[in-house]
Amino acid sequence: MHLSDIVAEFDARLDTDEFADVDASANGLQVGPAEKPVEKVAFAVDAAEATIEAAIDADADVLVTHHGLVWGGLDRLTGRNFDRIEPLLSENLALYVSHLPLDGHQELGNGAGLADHLGLTDREPFGELGPVHIGQAGSFDSPKTAEEVRDALDQLEGSEGTQVFDFGPDEISDVAIVTGSGVDWLDEAIESGVDALVTGEGKQKVYHEAREAGISVFLAGHYATETFGVRNLLDVAEEMGVETEYLSHPTGL
Repeated sequence: MHLSDIVAEFDARLDTDEFADVDASANGLQVGPAEKPVEKVAFAVDAAEATIEAAIDADADVLVTHHGLVWGGLDRLTGRNFDRIEPLLSENLALYVSHLPLDGHQELGNGAGLADHLGLTDREPFGELGPVHIGQAGSFDSPKTAEEVRDALDQLEGSEGTQVFDFGPDEISDVAIVTGSGVDWLDEAIESGVDALVTGEGKQKVYHEAREAGISVFLAGHYATETFGVRNLLDVAEEMGVETEYLSHPTGL
């Protein structure tokens, strides 16, 4: 199999082109020749020295990540940029990246995976960003307490404990999800009438905004909420007949 086959499959499944005008990330193939033969693909949340080295040690031909190396252009190959990209070139390791497409995909995405983890039903797109959505909303079959939701989130890979702003109703039925840094969609959550917003990390103003609106906010960790997408892409790659390996490298954030 060639790298171009994997790139084409991932781009098509994730509707990568639909996010081109709203995502600072250069999604798709960031490093590597399209016709490179591929036998093994490694998957990680972040493209960083640690995960690149781990992929090389795993004898992977391609590293697939959610957070890549190119955000809005790459002016110079010096410093940190050089330290990350040089091993990719010298070890002939390709890099494929999917940021917002892998957040918002309603089956393979991070939001969908987190909704699966929480057991949400009656799901629909959430987190409007221009013409696309980057999250998902749904309902519990039976209402949950904030403590029960927090306990479920604390089970995520890389969790350092979920911070909860418990300002919503005592029983939570409807939940909106935007993984990673998603508190900017709190107003949409309020307007949609959900009981809680689940995301990764917060901002100072969210405490007061949530309190005043009477909605709960769960901050479960940026890394912890964004392992689902790359794991789902790993399953797609295995269906294509290539060897795979998942590289866990939690950040505590």
